Amino acid sequence: MSCYSNLSPFPCVQCGLCCQRVSLAEETRSLDRGDGTCLHYDAASKGCRIYNDRPDICRVDLQFERHYSQHYTWEGFVELNLAVCHQLIAEEECR
Repeated sequence: MSCYSNLSPFPCVQCGLCCQRVSLAEETRSLDRGDGTCLHYDAASKGCRIYNDRPDICRVDLQFERHYSQHYTWEGFVELNLAVCHQLIAEEECR
């Protein structure tokens, strides 16, 4: 059992924008269906068709535990991720 199992859930607003920008990060480019959008993204639901089996890179809590817990608190990590979320939303509103 992970020592991080009691983390509060990531406050995702389920806008789907991170799933529509997988080509922007090296870690997620392999998920690109050819137009920058994740090949598992469902536009109708703005969600993941394989959510329960999604890749590790798509699991915010797992990424925190494996790569960032030595550098940030969970709250700080969430804040940084939310800043990116807000930036994606703002860019989408300007389109």
